[in-house]
Amino acid sequence: MSDHRQYAPATLRNRDFILDVLREVLPTKGDILEIASGSGEHVVHFAKSLPSLVFQPSDPDPNALQSVVAWVKATRVTNVRAPIILDASQSPWPIASADGVMCINMVHISPWDVTLGLIKGAAAILPPGAPFYLYGPYRRAGLETAPSNHAFDRSLRNRNPAWGLRDLEAVAAMAQSVGFSIPIITEMPANNLSVVFRRM
Repeated sequence: MSDHRQYAPATLRNRDFILDVLREVLPTKGDILEIASGSGEHVVHFAKSLPSLVFQPSDPDPNALQSVVAWVKATRVTNVRAPIILDASQSPWPIASADGVMCINMVHISPWDVTLGLIKGAAAILPPGAPFYLYGPYRRAGLETAPSNHAFDRSLRNRNPAWGLRDLEAVAAMAQSVGFSIPIITEMPANNLSVVFRRM
């Protein structure tokens, strides 16, 4: 299980930068599944800004689902569905299809088998051309990782040896092996990346 909530403030600071990318890559209409929604603060922000889409939040933690419900109620957004329990590593997922899948700040704070499950699960429910969006810090072959990311990686592995920054090339290779395109990568603030795959 991931522990993404403890890193939520950084995501919240960057949510408008994420939104700018989402505007470009998400469809104009349809259902968007969010994996590892955490508190729900960012999904309601995206929902308010993208009213033609319907967002389906999910999380493996029942406490997170309660927080999502509270945020939806407080903000009165009408295009966010009731959150569902979903562990990305468990197949099949409790949702049959979506027009897009997004996952923010989970890959580095969960075991590698969760990322594998995330990629396979997204491939199973997305139609051709649909986007699969990832956000967070990664290692990239041939490019020097920022010192802050080195330190962050060490702190993650000290917390849990199964966590840590993943090699983007390994993530991309896995995604391509189950029918995704090569990724489109956008550099984001604080040494994060937006990584967008398309279902082939």
